[in-house]
Amino acid sequence: MRDTRPIGVFDSGLGGLTAVRRLTEAMPCEDIIYFGDTGRVPYGNRSNETILKYARQDMKFLLGFDIKAVVVACGTVSATALGCLEAETPLPVIGVVKPAAKKASEITKTGRVGLIGTQASIRSGAYERELRAINRDILVTARACPLLVPLVEAGRLSPEDEVVRLLLAEYLAPLLDAGVDTIIMGCTHYPLLADAISAVAGNGARLVDPGAEAARETSLLFGNHPERECRGGHLRFFVSDNVEGFAQNAEIFLERAVAEHAELVDMDVIAT
Repeated sequence: MRDTRPIGVFDSGLGGLTAVRRLTEAMPCEDIIYFGDTGRVPYGNRSNETILKYARQDMKFLLGFDIKAVVVACGTVSATALGCLEAETPLPVIGVVKPAAKKASEITKTGRVGLIGTQASIRSGAYERELRAINRDILVTARACPLLVPLVEAGRLSPEDEVVRLLLAEYLAPLLDAGVDTIIMGCTHYPLLADAISAVAGNGARLVDPGAEAARETSLLFGNHPERECRGGHLRFFVSDNVEGFAQNAEIFLERAVAEHAELVDMDVIAT
């Protein structure tokens, strides 16, 4: 019998909604509870200790529901704190690092893989460890891109946007100089910049979307079910700030109109 409990998903902000979109595509029967810590975004420029503290609070909130798994749709948390969360949680915990590394190792032809991510994700070396565990010959060129998350949050996504183009040209330069043929977009905000990244890379580099790979891994874990066996997935959203602006901002990440209202979470209460 199908486990009808929802899947919990969290991110430091709304970027994890790109993973939710992929989850709904891969698992249309599943109910999803999403928490975006919009009051404390971004996590990527914080210390590992602070990231772990915030991630534990995010997990505590989601575990207050009768969920069957948690997708950590945050590259920063997946890179720096996933091991602790897995050890402390009696449910499957799916991050974005391992699935993305696996995909990159499968599609690279030259063994030269590029990585862009937050400062904390790059500092952790998590993607490099996962890639080299799969294939020791893979060469990784990584670049922290601290300005991309606020750029996406501001809706600056177009390849024609001069600011977007110039910033990506600067960030991608060392990757392109290294001759990478595959680029891991190591933050769930970045897939919204995929067209711009491809335009700047200009060398046919394949892009890896960690949220999409995490969704694929989750669907393999729980399987798919014929539509007759489900009533259709229900989405429920929670944020820690700016409920009023949720629908408009979420539409960018989900790539559809958002009729659902977000509910406000008081993190001071969760932290006690």
